[in-house]
Amino acid sequence: MAIYTKQQLKNLGFLSVGENVRISTKASLYGVSSISIGDNVRIDDFCVLSAGEGGITIGSHVHIAVFSSLIGAGEITIGDFCNVSSRVAIYSSSDDYSGGYLTNPTINNEFTNVEHAPVTLCKHVILGAGCVILPNVTLADGVALGALTLVNSSLQGWGIYAGQPAKYIKPRSKDLLNLESAFLAHYNSEQ
Repeated sequence: MAIYTKQQLKNLGFLSVGENVRISTKASLYGVSSISIGDNVRIDDFCVLSAGEGGITIGSHVHIAVFSSLIGAGEITIGDFCNVSSRVAIYSSSDDYSGGYLTNPTINNEFTNVEHAPVTLCKHVILGAGCVILPNVTLADGVALGALTLVNSSLQGWGIYAGQPAKYIKPRSKDLLNLESAFLAHYNSEQ
């Protein structure tokens, strides 16, 4: 994967970019002046980050896999230690599908009824391949989603969910919090 150099990332005009950020040169980036990226982040080929008015904030130790997209005018926040698997779509804007309005971005706003609302992935969230996250959703710490899960409402932490829409399957172990502490101690000792 060809990645942007540190200087190239700076020249793109991000709101902020941390250390050890690896973004594929094949990723599509829009509204970069509204995108903040923490340390140790990897964004793979063919991802789309399209920041609207609310912007996109990505924490540290985050991976966004191939063909994923973060799109919308509402704020999108991805917490530390999150993993977004391939072909995930996160939307902070959505058209009104009722038929009472026209849809798509070629139509003047006065003829549409687009919802713009934040999407938040708290720490240690993992999204399986092909998940879709809709506006006005918070995934609390430790949420894990099975592949192809549709999320249209907020989910409580430390649960494993799957389905369309997402349904609670079982609790998720918090053992990874001990691993986080050990990892950070090791990582910080190398700095």
